[in-house]
This record gives sequence, C-alpha cells and structure tokens, in this order.
Amino acid sequence: MYADYHLHTYYSDDSDYPMERLVQDAIAMGLEEICFTDHVDYGIKGDWPDASTGYRPEEKAGRPAMNVKYPAYHGEIQRLREKYAGKLSIREGMEFGMQGHTVGQYEKLFAAYPFDFIILSCHQVGDKEFWNQAFQKGKSQEEYNREYYEEILRVMGRYKDYSVLGHLDMIVRYDQEGPCPFEKVRDIVAEILRQAIRDGKGIEVNTSSHRYGLPDLTPSRNILKLYRDLGGKIVTIGSDTHAPEHLGAYVRESQEELKALGFDSVCTFHKMEPVFHRL
Repeated sequence: MYADYHLHTYYSDDSDYPMERLVQDAIAMGLEEICFTDHVDYGIKGDWPDASTGYRPEEKAGRPAMNVKYPAYHGEIQRLREKYAGKLSIREGMEFGMQGHTVGQYEKLFAAYPFDFIILSCHQVGDKEFWNQAFQKGKSQEEYNREYYEEILRVMGRYKDYSVLGHLDMIVRYDQEGPCPFEKVRDIVAEILRQAIRDGKGIEVNTSSHRYGLPDLTPSRNILKLYRDLGGKIVTIGSDTHAPEHLGAYVRESQEELKALGFDSVCTFHKMEPVFHRL
C-alpha cells in the first residue's frame, strides 16, 4: 500500500498547497490512498468567524494563525472524493494539536464531522510553543522533555477519539541541545505506548525527519522498537506535507525501515478503524 497519511493544505495556517492540486499530484505519483490532516490547535489559534467559505489567500494575509475552516474543508473533501473516485482513495482526517485544557473543544469538533482518522499531536504545552523556545526557556533538557511527554499522557487519559500519536518525539526537532538521551525518558515514553496499546491506538512514522536533517526517524527507532516490543501493531506513515515537494517523500523508505524493525504491516484508516496492509 502506497499511502500518505499526514497532509496539510491551504486549510492549515502554515501551508498554501491547494487541496485539489495535492490530489492531482498524488495521482500522478501513483499514491493509492491519502488522508488530509489539516491543523487544529486550540489554545493558540482561533476559529474563523465565517468558516463556510472556501480558501481565499487574501484572508490569510496579515491575519493571525487560525484553525481549519471546518465546513468548507469537509465540503471540499467530499467534492474531491466524488470527482476523483476510482483514481485515488481520499480519507478525511485532522491533526489535533491537543493540550490538557483544550480537550473539550476537540470533543465538540470530533462529534460534528464523519472523520476517518485523527492524529493526536502535541505542539505546545500551557499555550507555550516549542519552535520559538518559549516552552523550553528556563528548564533543563530533561525537564522540558519530560514535561512534553507528561502533557501527552495527560491528554491520552482524557481523550480517546484519535487514531495515532503524531510525531511522538517531535520536540527533538526544536531541542537546541540535540536529542535527549533515551534512557532519561524511556519510562514515560513506555507508559504512553502502553496506554496507546490498551486503548487500541497507534503511532505514526513521520517522514519529515529526513527534510529536517534529524539524526533518527520520527519517532526514533528506539521508540518504534519499544512500541513493537510492548505489542504495538498500528503504524501509519505520513510525510507531514506542507508543499508539493514533500508529498509522498520517504514513504517507501519508511516501509523498509519498519520491516527492518520487525513490523509486518502498515495501516490506513476508514471510519476511525485501522486497515492493515502487509509490508
């Protein structure tokens, strides 16, 4: 199965990739299935006052970052499914950038639309972001890494309507000291993975590690091996596309990595249920 399960379009605040162009590009490169997973980050982003209108570039210009225009997003996915039926399988998902204090907002959003797939990610803690070092400031490397994982575990205890944990160790991308030694966080990562397995949830391999020049996969091979050793089987692969050159990147290579780590299948999703494909 050649599928890309982490895609951002012009409905995300940090992408201008037209949704239909992405579909056309996916067909041209031979992808069999895609899932749109545009960004929602309650706590640091607001909703559009009029979310029914489609994408308009002039609306983004000069405006603070906003969440997905939900009705327009859902409508365009349905239109593209019909238009490209038989050429590409298109799934409807979102990436929920969750924090403990925003869980209620996501519960309402999830109930409003017929999602196939939800990525549970952590992009900020206490509304403090990682990319600008606001969250890390004044803390040791071990402190901010553990607090990051603690927030994920907190959210997992309260929220169950998700499919996979997104780029589980993504804080590495913004760690100015380099990757935190795995043994310093292994216990809490194991707790997260055990909880995911108990809840019937998976993890993703996020291939953006290659374009960011990271020294390991995302999540790391240590985390993937631990998930496998604990009995985890649900794994998706996503490029975290924000531009045409990202689409489908390193998906095949990631499948080979998973085989080398002892996994025998990769997943897609339909109506929030995993579909297993042998590697």
